[in-house]
Amino acid sequence: MTSPAILPLSSSVMAIGRVASGMIVMAVLVYAYVLRFSVGDGNLFDYFGYFTNQTSLITCILLVTTGVLVLTRRRVPLALTTLRGIATSYLLVVAVIYNLLVPGTGSAPPWVSAILHVFFPLLVALDWLLVGDRPRLRWRRLWLLLPYPAVWLGAVLVRGATDGWVPYGFLLPERGIASLLAHIVALLAAVLTAGALAWMASRGRGMFLRSGDQRPVTSMGL
Repeated sequence: MTSPAILPLSSSVMAIGRVASGMIVMAVLVYAYVLRFSVGDGNLFDYFGYFTNQTSLITCILLVTTGVLVLTRRRVPLALTTLRGIATSYLLVVAVIYNLLVPGTGSAPPWVSAILHVFFPLLVALDWLLVGDRPRLRWRRLWLLLPYPAVWLGAVLVRGATDGWVPYGFLLPERGIASLLAHIVALLAAVLTAGALAWMASRGRGMFLRSGDQRPVTSMGL
């Protein structure tokens, strides 16, 4: 029997892995920004105007926070786990859209794009799917996926209409209202679809760190 004063090896390894992956990808984001800054393109609003960069940074923070809580033997709040499920959904959308619709675009080095659009989303998705240290997410909370991309879209459209900058060509104002609405609806539908997959995956036991409590959590939180 494991001593209560010692964190189980599997838990500590998983926690260290989350902290390490989060820190590494944050370093990649900083590196990519430094490259832009070095050529005179250091506008942070532009850099973090990309959905990929925003969601990758948010996911890194969530992974590091979760890992630190586990390593310090503190309870991971349901709200934090829910946010990690939401972030996983966003990265699934990032991976699908980039690799199927706009592959090879952007000014970042190919290896940076590969990390942010392939390897990191895959790692986060496998973590969510295979590591069972998360409770079932309630279906009535699925709507929580929508506010963030809706606000992001609103900010991008305002910028596109005022200074002409948009992160992705399909959001250009000159494409017309019909095209914009179609892409917005498709993007939000993709987010909900990815979220539904993440919500379903939360009902699986996983292969590692299987939680003994897979029932919906009724305590306060998200």
